[in-house]
Amino acid sequence: MTHSRIATLAITAALCALTGSVAGAESVRIAPRPPLGWNSFDSYGVYLHEKAAMENLEAMAVQLKPYGYEYFVIDNGWFGEYKLKPGTLYPLEKHASDVRLNEFGQVIPSKTYFPGGFKPIADRCHQLGLKFGIHMMRGIPRKAVEMNLPIKGTPYRARDIAETNPKSNCVWCTYNYGVDMSRPGAQEWYDGLVQHLADMGVDMIKYDDIVPYPAEVEAVAKAIKKCGKPILYSLSPGGDVPPEAIKSFQMAHMLRVTKDVWDQAHYLDDCFDAWRKWTGKEGDNFWIDMDMIPFGQLLMMSPRKEMLREGDANAVRLAGNGYRRWQQYSQDQMFTFITMRALSASPLMVGGDLPTMDGFSLRLLTDPDMLACNQNGVMGKLVSAKAGIEVWRTPEKGQKNRGWIGVFNRTDRLKTVTLTQAFLGLETPAKLCDVWKGRKEHQLTVSSAIEMDVHSDGVLFLRYE
Repeated sequence: MTHSRIATLAITAALCALTGSVAGAESVRIAPRPPLGWNSFDSYGVYLHEKAAMENLEAMAVQLKPYGYEYFVIDNGWFGEYKLKPGTLYPLEKHASDVRLNEFGQVIPSKTYFPGGFKPIADRCHQLGLKFGIHMMRGIPRKAVEMNLPIKGTPYRARDIAETNPKSNCVWCTYNYGVDMSRPGAQEWYDGLVQHLADMGVDMIKYDDIVPYPAEVEAVAKAIKKCGKPILYSLSPGGDVPPEAIKSFQMAHMLRVTKDVWDQAHYLDDCFDAWRKWTGKEGDNFWIDMDMIPFGQLLMMSPRKEMLREGDANAVRLAGNGYRRWQQYSQDQMFTFITMRALSASPLMVGGDLPTMDGFSLRLLTDPDMLACNQNGVMGKLVSAKAGIEVWRTPEKGQKNRGWIGVFNRTDRLKTVTLTQAFLGLETPAKLCDVWKGRKEHQLTVSSAIEMDVHSDGVLFLRYE
């Protein structure tokens, strides 16, 4: 396949994804291909403020939108009234000591970080041809329960539906109680909340701590359907993901199957394990999500490493993983990370700060072969695993002898592999295109054996046809 044809395929796929997501009704499939976007958590934790939001939004429109990325997502904490270091926007607490609610107990943007509200951000998203997403925690705010605020449009109040049993509530983020879906008013709570978000211009909801509670997963899906607006629905675990609840999860569009993924090597192992477990569970409107892409600068609101010594008053340990830094993967690990995302058809949600994003990261994130493979929408399968070398293959949808292959070296030393038709799991001879090495081409015949080196934690990313 020529480079120009690869680029055309990638751009066409991305445009199709855009078209499908704006069509306006669930029947036309909101997520016909793995969604592409940016999420603020890796770069700003739960402390994104409106200036940084606008800067990242403008950068996204320039850097990523031309390649099909469309969802701009503000993660947790946007409703939190944080205590700040005097004269700055830097937080002095991991989670906000107070949250901002309307009269019905529904969260609204905080005055601390979003004094202008969400309208300017949502409007600018839509002006740029992008979509606006936000993070939500499962349940109902504890503050609403303490105040016993009314559930909009019903005779019920917050205490009537709240599940206050500690065993049924999130242990790492205590803003909310769960909702007991057996109680009157419970579905109405989610109906009103989702409508409230839709009215704020929201096009995507990332719901956290919800996967272990299928009844609430279904409640949100029903509420989205009732609101009459096409909203992408993303599930985050908060804990383990029970496979037996797959039918509930398929009411959403994305299912996170890993815990938070960061920029250390062991997270690559977690993703490979999840890939094995969830292979084949994707669908035309339902994607297996292996979390965000931690490339670029991370945790911009957190102290730097040198400030994390004991006794430093400014070194509050904040949400996220560690300290402010540039991502720590080697280039080989970055190749492996993004190739895995492409072959597994995982949604691509960039996590690093976009205004300062480095050129190498952008090259990987916008590579036409990588995007074509990802937007192909087929989750690759394991061909073989031997002596630390794993071969995964993703066929091109609708084509018999075309697709992509990843030969991953999961050892701590360089390995030489011999590419044969049997080794790659191919039924016929093929032309191989080496994506990450200048798209160098190799002809694989019935009898040929091509030797190639694969670095530790590295990958050969091959296009075959």
